[in-house]
Amino acid sequence: MATAAISVSADQHTPTPEELIARAHAMIPVLKSRAKQCIADRDVSAETIAEMKEAGFFKILQPKRWGGFEMHPNVFFEVQKALAEGCMSTGWMYGVVGCHPYELALFHNEAQEEVWASDSDMLVSSTYQPVGKVTRVEGGFRLSGHWGFSTGSVHCGWVLLGAIVPPENEGDPFDMRTFLLPRSDYSIDREAWRTFGLQGTGSHDIIVDDVFVPEYRTHKASDGFLCQNPGQKENDGPLYSLPWAQVFVRSVSTAAFGGARAAVKAAANIMANRVSTNTGKASKADPHLQAAVAKAHAQILEMENTLRLTFEDLMAHAERGEAIPMEKRSLYAYNSSTVVRRLADLVDDMVQLLGGRAIYMTSDIIQPWLDINAGRAHVANDPGNRYGDVVGSMFGEAPTFTFQ
Repeated sequence: MATAAISVSADQHTPTPEELIARAHAMIPVLKSRAKQCIADRDVSAETIAEMKEAGFFKILQPKRWGGFEMHPNVFFEVQKALAEGCMSTGWMYGVVGCHPYELALFHNEAQEEVWASDSDMLVSSTYQPVGKVTRVEGGFRLSGHWGFSTGSVHCGWVLLGAIVPPENEGDPFDMRTFLLPRSDYSIDREAWRTFGLQGTGSHDIIVDDVFVPEYRTHKASDGFLCQNPGQKENDGPLYSLPWAQVFVRSVSTAAFGGARAAVKAAANIMANRVSTNTGKASKADPHLQAAVAKAHAQILEMENTLRLTFEDLMAHAERGEAIPMEKRSLYAYNSSTVVRRLADLVDDMVQLLGGRAIYMTSDIIQPWLDINAGRAHVANDPGNRYGDVVGSMFGEAPTFTFQ
């Protein structure tokens, strides 16, 4: 099929990374003002989605040939952190939905055309739980199933769904794939998403009842691991030669940085004026609270620097046309998996030292605390999946968990 890629005129302004990051920081106050409604609605507002589109945030990882900016991943993550400081649910939603243009760029070109040819601003949600029932048929597959956790799904016209394709022959390995479906092929259950944190992400259930998915609208996990994806034929820039997993795992840990920054600022505001009614001592003079805030501030910066240096290194390999050593891939995926749990501990240390003032739902520290703890539940934020491969890669052993 002939390409239908978007032609961008020479006079059309592409924002600089600095402009995009500044736009995200400028949204922090308005996102804070909308946060309670976002939580109550269990979804990011259509108004916020429209503003994020207008700002160009969803184009950061989209190929230039489809009207995107095809920028360094660190731009994407800086935007995500800022949005999450205003509202962690919004930042989490942006991280998940905003990284999907990257994966779509790895699909067959025909799939990219179906999604973007008529609307280059089209958004795609996902749920990679491998729970779908798959049957092979001529030209593709029949797919059925009920998936949870499809963040931002009501704002998207397509969805990416995880499922395992049964082997064609006895003894063949199972084939983990992502299936791309249009909105007409699935329904959304908006009642199931009722959680104690990240409520505003709109991570609703997806239901599919025996639909046909052509072969070209599937993405093999093995292709993503080997960095040999069909979409790299047309999208041949260094960005799209990165392992898909390295981009995705950071999309579900990075929002916690914004939440933690909001929590540190909330703690500082409380301690600035709080005097204990029991001891008569000012919180700002409490050495234990000072230690907790200082530790949180320092370790957030440390982990953010690790994120930045990780993608500088990954992109340097990609730009040189080099394969990324498995030892690095295992370590970088492990680093990402520890972020949310470490940040949860840091915020918890502050909360328990702030006294009764901090436990009210009106306290600015409580929602980030809840959101970060909820973020720990994502499978990509479980370091237990990564220990063995970090050590094994040191000895040249093949990974047992290939999503890295």
